[in-house]
Amino acid sequence: MATYETIEVEKRGPVDWLTLNRPDALNAISLRMVDELRDYFGRLHDDGSVRIVVMRGAGRAFCAGLDIKEADGSQAAPFGGGFGFQGHLADVYVRMRRCPQPIVALVHGAACGGGFAFALAADIRIAGESARMNAAFIRLGLSACDMGVSYFLPRLVGTSVASELMLTGRFIGAQRALAAGLVSEVAPDDALEAAAQPYLDEMLMASPMGLRLTKEGLSLAVDAPSLEAAMAIENRNQVLCARTKDFAEGRRAFIEKRRPVYTDS
Repeated sequence: MATYETIEVEKRGPVDWLTLNRPDALNAISLRMVDELRDYFGRLHDDGSVRIVVMRGAGRAFCAGLDIKEADGSQAAPFGGGFGFQGHLADVYVRMRRCPQPIVALVHGAACGGGFAFALAADIRIAGESARMNAAFIRLGLSACDMGVSYFLPRLVGTSVASELMLTGRFIGAQRALAAGLVSEVAPDDALEAAAQPYLDEMLMASPMGLRLTKEGLSLAVDAPSLEAAMAIENRNQVLCARTKDFAEGRRAFIEKRRPVYTDS
């Protein structure tokens, strides 16, 4: 397992608890953090031992966005597909969506700019009562269309609310985020871990392949050009799952009214 400086990864069985760990800077995104997140999410694609990732922030915030003090041009930018640091950071969100493991974001305090995008790139979001999220880019003289926000946000809350939040840069708090469907639940900040546990338990009741292919299928269906295209992916995924030993085990467990014991085979 890699050793990181700005993030911590705690393994609890098949669940990785990923903590952004720059609390003195409200977990602001540094070049080191980008390097480490790209490495971590890149490794997940071939790591069958990890079935779910929980992403959270240490200290008072989830992630306050880009570390503006560091981003003053004094550091040489990586290649980033030709876009320098812009492309280097953007690749983190692409890797979050491409990794087969569902990601649960536990959001408390500030989740701004790139930190907001971390939450949006997750599959399930649970907000602490203190959560305040915004597309901060536009308040810095930039476009609010950054780090996948223009892709993720309208798909989660609709174009009208997304337009409001992105054109103004205004904050959305926990309760409105819940009403808008941006988060699944609101819990006290000190109870976020407990709030996440039922989601983890229920996802772990799925077969490993079933869970992975459900994330993949959902991602593809969102952009499917037709019903037939979406159903072609569904048919392919069901045929793949139906050929596994885990499907036979899941069927037996359902009939016998017990918890299935999956082997990812």
